[in-house]
Amino acid sequence: MAEKKKFSFEGWNNAPNIVTYIRIIMMFAFMYFAIAAGTFGLRNTAFRWVAGILFIIAATTDKLDGYLARKYNQVTDIGKLMDPIADKLLILSAFFILSAFGEIWWWVTILFAIREIGITIMRFFVIDAGGRVIAASHAGKLKTLTQCIGLGMLTLPLWSVLPGNMNGLGWKIYYWAGVAIVLIALFFCLYSGAEYLVNTFGPRVQSKGDK
Repeated sequence: MAEKKKFSFEGWNNAPNIVTYIRIIMMFAFMYFAIAAGTFGLRNTAFRWVAGILFIIAATTDKLDGYLARKYNQVTDIGKLMDPIADKLLILSAFFILSAFGEIWWWVTILFAIREIGITIMRFFVIDAGGRVIAASHAGKLKTLTQCIGLGMLTLPLWSVLPGNMNGLGWKIYYWAGVAIVLIALFFCLYSGAEYLVNTFGPRVQSKGDK
């Protein structure tokens, strides 16, 4: 039996991993400014703008570390561990903060959390057992895109620059458009999660050469 490969911290300080660490720091900064800003940023609108911009920057650079690692052949164990954790921390922190402020329903956040945490843990177990890692499906990529767009819209206090502020029609249309995109992301979230379960644990279709 081949000896099981041990986790290595080699390359922990290379450029792709540093990008990942910066994204995690940005996530904590986002949380601080978002919480300090209060519901919809009514307590401190400037802080809410900072939080929204931090979220958008962190979300749009979520593929940068992986791209750099592959481009410069710097794929590491610590990078493969920290990169998905950084992504999930950013997304789930935004969902929990928005739900705590009553800006998005808790049931939406809970469903996202169950899927993201469950699939992440399952993926690590599959890797640890020497199984094949299932690549992200098209639905999974659409989930990532739509949840980043929806959360990005909701974290920005655009009401502060629109006519009528929070009572204006412009803000109401913008807010519900953001919520609708989050709900679309939830559909892709659950669908891609089901795909992952089927691809990982479902019965393997026998080919002609199988016995």
